[in-house]
Amino acid sequence: MRAPKTSKTAGRPRSAEKDEAILAAALELLATQGYVRMTLDQVATAANVSKSTIHLRWKTKADLLTAALAALRMADAPPPSGDVRSDLVAILKDFAATVERVNGMALIGTCLAEQAHTPDLLALLRERTVLPRRALLREALESAQQAGQVRADADVEAAVSALLGPFYADYMAGRGGHPEWAEQAVGLVLTALTPVRQ
Repeated sequence: MRAPKTSKTAGRPRSAEKDEAILAAALELLATQGYVRMTLDQVATAANVSKSTIHLRWKTKADLLTAALAALRMADAPPPSGDVRSDLVAILKDFAATVERVNGMALIGTCLAEQAHTPDLLALLRERTVLPRRALLREALESAQQAGQVRADADVEAAVSALLGPFYADYMAGRGGHPEWAEQAVGLVLTALTPVRQ
């Protein structure tokens, strides 16, 4: 009987330092150059690696960029405290800080404008950053539901959209950067979701 074939090793393990350098360079170039003008050659130069090193890790510019944004997401937010108001505000403030750091509103515009030509950019952005952020807000609200702090019949997905919506609306209205927006958004949503005491 023949011995079963063993899979070949993939070679040397990936360098965590190179991964971090590439992701950091991608974020910096995104903020300064924008998605369209940013190139993988620029990333390679800034990270002091070869372009092939990048391609071994990420297939496309969209793949690299959204991976960098996913690594950045919630990097500075505190762990859940169990207080729904504080947790929601922390998630929203970290979201805003992330968007502002990488000029994210311009990136969102690019994703929408390029959807017909580069559909994977918006799909990856949604998968790696938008949906995980929504999941954090949803989990905080569902925990509050279980604790009786939020109405049992509350539409949690609609509440998540209501929490994030003011950031985009304020930006479009020229009110971006309003310092109390997160507290105000959370206050409005929780007022609507608080159970009525008999």
